[in-house]
Amino acid sequence: MTVPQVRVAHIDDLPPGKLLTREVDGGKVLLANVGGEICAVRAECSHEGAPLGEGEVDGATIECPWHFSRFCLRTGEALDPPAMDPVEAFSVDVRAGEIFVSRREMAPE
Repeated sequence: MTVPQVRVAHIDDLPPGKLLTREVDGGKVLLANVGGEICAVRAECSHEGAPLGEGEVDGATIECPWHFSRFCLRTGEALDPPAMDPVEAFSVDVRAGEIFVSRREMAPE
């Protein structure tokens, strides 16, 4: 099964250390440039829905602005409480300077 890709930005819009929030399929996706690697995760904290785009970036992590949970920008993993659940991480593809995201394919059960 092919997962549809959505163009969300141009690479020039996302210099290292910068964050962008974009609407994708009715939800918000947070884009981050982590030392040249573009990462994309759901833009709302899994604990109480805080806007992660207002959080602080430290390396490959984002800290929630409300309760200070941290999430891995590469995997969406929750690293600190009070958040226990991960945020969704998206696949990223950069082609000809354009950034595309798509939902990650689920392995068949």
